[in-house]
Amino acid sequence: MNEVDAPRLAVRGLAKHFTLHLRGGARLQVLDDTSLDVHAGECVALVGASGRGKSTLMKCLFGSYGADAGALRFESSGGLVDIAAASPQRMIELRRRDIAYVSQFLRAVPRVPALDVVAQRLVDAQPLPASDDPDDASHDHRMNLARDAARALLARLNLPRALWDLPPATFSGGEQQRVNIARGFVQPARLLLLDEPTASLDAANRRVVVELIHEAKAHGAAVVGIFHDEEVRDAVADRCVELGRTPETP
Repeated sequence: MNEVDAPRLAVRGLAKHFTLHLRGGARLQVLDDTSLDVHAGECVALVGASGRGKSTLMKCLFGSYGADAGALRFESSGGLVDIAAASPQRMIELRRRDIAYVSQFLRAVPRVPALDVVAQRLVDAQPLPASDDPDDASHDHRMNLARDAARALLARLNLPRALWDLPPATFSGGEQQRVNIARGFVQPARLLLLDEPTASLDAANRRVVVELIHEAKAHGAAVVGIFHDEEVRDAVADRCVELGRTPETP
């Protein structure tokens, strides 16, 4: 396989289990010898009944869960890295610049305005100025540019302007999800992980999310997603991958 054909993400022999301590230490095997490829500009939808490991695979790709076995080879902006073996420091770097994860739930720093929740991701992804003493003015300039991008995205997602300067903890589920989506898409990602991104959204905002996914693919993102909304899945997925059979409960 030449470089052009090489996948952006190659999952090989991934295994993951959980120990059920309240069930006498029983072992629940969720993923076993799971493999798949995702290329740049491609969206792969994970399908299958509940319990087949879709969300577990996504969290392994984001580094939230460790793998028992296997490799998660990702072509990052800094070269090939095995996510399964990456250090916590390396994962932080990858999340800042190369990997975005939009889940069904918004986790944000309390009391931070929605606008800054989105803008901060863009600031974190940028390299620091080439200076031994980056000043406050430089940081403020970068933050102002990031806020402009955040405003454009929040407006596109129809989040009322009156909410932009308020902490999203007080928002409705649909409003929080739009902040979550804006944060995930504001920084172009090489690997985009989407776990039910249109949950809690109305039809108009679902269409906006479909547009954003298509734009991310056009810019070369490799997308892995879970879409229970079949209309959205049919609109964005290039192919579907069904994970293994539902594990038996011990």
